[in-house]
Amino acid sequence: MDVKRNTAIKALRKDKNMCTAITYHSGDFYFGRTLDHEVSFGEQVVITPRNYPFSFLNHGKISSHYAIIGMACVVNNYPLYYEATNEAGLAMAGLNFVGNAFYSPKGEGVYNLAQYEFIPWVLGRCKDLNQAKKEIAQICLVDTPFSSDMPAAQLHWIVADGNGAIVVEYTQTGLHIYDNPAGVLANNPPFPLQMFSLNNYMHLSPKSPDNTFAPELPLQEYCKGMGAIGLPGDWSSQSRFVRAAYVVANSTPADTEEARVNQFFHMINTVDQVKGCTDLGNGKYEMTLYASCCNTDKGIYYYTTYGNHQITAVDMKSEDLEQKTLICYPLQQTENILFANK
Repeated sequence: MDVKRNTAIKALRKDKNMCTAITYHSGDFYFGRTLDHEVSFGEQVVITPRNYPFSFLNHGKISSHYAIIGMACVVNNYPLYYEATNEAGLAMAGLNFVGNAFYSPKGEGVYNLAQYEFIPWVLGRCKDLNQAKKEIAQICLVDTPFSSDMPAAQLHWIVADGNGAIVVEYTQTGLHIYDNPAGVLANNPPFPLQMFSLNNYMHLSPKSPDNTFAPELPLQEYCKGMGAIGLPGDWSSQSRFVRAAYVVANSTPADTEEARVNQFFHMINTVDQVKGCTDLGNGKYEMTLYASCCNTDKGIYYYTTYGNHQITAVDMKSEDLEQKTLICYPLQQTENILFANK
């Protein structure tokens, strides 16, 4: 395994502030996230075809399953997915949940899975959110690392399709499956507290505000957007959750695939980490390594990187999904600037 990537992944396991996931309904269903860290992990867009043999520690090999596309770090020919969508339209992302995630010893009468097996197991077997809920209720996540160099990441997950979203958390009090009406997820605190925090912002609106402060005073709107004064703008996970929930709730639909993808990236970019604004010490800074958007109905995975804001797409359904080997596309990391006069 590459030493640089190994070091980065170890650091990721200890990080406390990274990632936001959002959903978007507009004709089709769109699902994506940001991944924030100071260095890349060697991630790629990875398609797992239907006949790639997934090996599970406690449940043997599964040779036939739904095809999957998403962002992953491939280690020893195994896709360690950060987020992914299967060909049936079910999507799933793991976000850091350091200090709250807790994985159990092996249980009886359940599917005992290592944390890194969770996304392949659910997306490989489940066609929709209803089936995923039933499957997840029978799973016990165990604290088995992928290797001695890669301790189990402390995560919680958002799982979604065109009919809704849930959040899955394993804590010291056990398995929790929460309905997610906001369709977004950040890191800490636990999801119920993230949702509760939205009560503090229920007065915000995309419309012009009324003078409820003192109607007898000659107060007036002096610029556009004042209905959202108070929306948090920092990069803490709780603030990113609030900002993402507000943007998703108020985003308008679009008429074409290009316009919908464009709108999605405008939404997800509201939580971008700008290098230099979150100082980690020792000359390191948190930044958004990539932002993704997947049309789950069409199986098209779009992404941008910190170094390249041009949207790049990979179409799962343009590949031979009956094969047995992973299909990998390295990320475009260099800005592609169009000169209008050259």
